Amino acid sequence: MRQLTNTPYEALEVGQTASYSKTVEERDIQLFAEVSGDHNPVHLDAEYAAGTMFKERIAHGMFSGALISAAVACELPGPGTIYLGQTMRFTLPVKLGDTLTVRLEILEKLPKFRVRVATRVFNQRDELVVDGEAEILAPRSQQTVTLTELPAISIG
Repeated sequence: MRQLTNTPYEALEVGQTASYSKTVEERDIQLFAEVSGDHNPVHLDAEYAAGTMFKERIAHGMFSGALISAAVACELPGPGTIYLGQTMRFTLPVKLGDTLTVRLEILEKLPKFRVRVATRVFNQRDELVVDGEAEILAPRSQQTVTLTELPAISIG
């Protein structure tokens, strides 16, 4: 079992960074389509996608958003963080097999435990694929949590 320790508001510093990486796999696209209900063929049908401007299947834009959420919840500030808002600008398509790295940076500490965080996602070529910013409510105190192990999920 994996444990995570958060960084509470008082310990956060402007300029502090963290990152989180994941390779986009077929299973991820299928599960995301199932969970979200977004079955757009540009994500799921290679023949259809070949006729689009992308020429091949691409990941859902909000898949990158979900990785940002994971980075905030599990890396910085970590467990106990509450999302208040998120902006995202999609700058390049994400393709199957891309390894995405979310880079977080604390931009500003605001009153009442609120924090502005830069949320940028890069592919394996260090190209910016999502540029964004989150406003979060940072945890008030440090805590360590044990992550819940998920059961195996099959598709089909």
